[in-house]
Amino acid sequence: MKFGYFLASLLAMSISAYADESLDDYAIIPYRPSVSSPAQLPSAGHLELELGGLSSKTNDEHRNSVPYGLKLAFNQEWGILVGGEAYVSTNDGQGKQDYGFGDTTLVLKHAFLMSDTTAMGLEFGVKLPTAKDSVGSGKTDYSVNGILSHDFGDVHLDANLNFTHVGLVNAGEASIQTGEAASFSYPLNEKLAVIAELSGVQRSGTASTAQLLTAITYSPSKVLTFDVGAAKGLNQASQDYSLFFGMVLPIAKLW
Repeated sequence: MKFGYFLASLLAMSISAYADESLDDYAIIPYRPSVSSPAQLPSAGHLELELGGLSSKTNDEHRNSVPYGLKLAFNQEWGILVGGEAYVSTNDGQGKQDYGFGDTTLVLKHAFLMSDTTAMGLEFGVKLPTAKDSVGSGKTDYSVNGILSHDFGDVHLDANLNFTHVGLVNAGEASIQTGEAASFSYPLNEKLAVIAELSGVQRSGTASTAQLLTAITYSPSKVLTFDVGAAKGLNQASQDYSLFFGMVLPIAKLW
C-alpha cells in the first residue's frame, strides 16, 4: 500500500512539474525493461527516474526486487546513471528467507551521435556492494559496455557488448565476464510498442546463461512510459523465468 502511495506521489509530482512545460523538444528515453541500454542520453538537465518490480524463479529459489535507475545528461554526449535495487527479498525454497537494500551501480556514459538513425555509446560502470552479503555479492565489480543503436525503418535495435571484472570469484573461475544483448523494439501505434531481446553471459569456470525477454510498453504521453513483460531462461544454468513491470518518468528539470 505504501509503495502504491509512493508511485502515485511520483506521478503527481511529474505531472505537476511538466504540466506547463513545452514538450516540443523533450521526450523521455526509457532504458528499461531490456537488459541492453540505448546509446542515446536523455535531454540535458532532465532528471529521469526508472522504477519497477521484478520477480524471478531459479529452480526452487525465488527472488523479488524493486529495481530503480536515475539518469541525468550534462549534454548530448555525457551523462551519469545511478541504479540498483531499492529492496530485495529472497527465498531459497527450503524456508530460508532474507531481505534488504541491494547493490548500487554508478555509470559514466559517453554517446557518439553518428546520424539521425545511428548512435554509438560507451558506459564505464562500478557496482558497489551496498547490500549485505546474503542479498548481494559483497564485492565491487567494474565494467565497460559498448553500445550500437540503429533504426531499421520502424524497428529500433540496441546491441550491447560488455566486459565485467567480477569481484566475487571462486577457485577455478575467471574474473572477466562477457555479456551480450540485442534488443529490438517496434511501435504498434503512437502509444504501444513491443520489445524482444536475446541476452547472455559467459565466464570461464562457470556455466554460461542465456535468456529471451519480451515486453510491451505503453506511453500515454512523451514523458511517461509503462512496461510489463517476462523473460525465460534458455538453458539449465539460467533462471527459469522472471516477470516484471515498471515505469519511466522525469522528476525534475535541473537546468
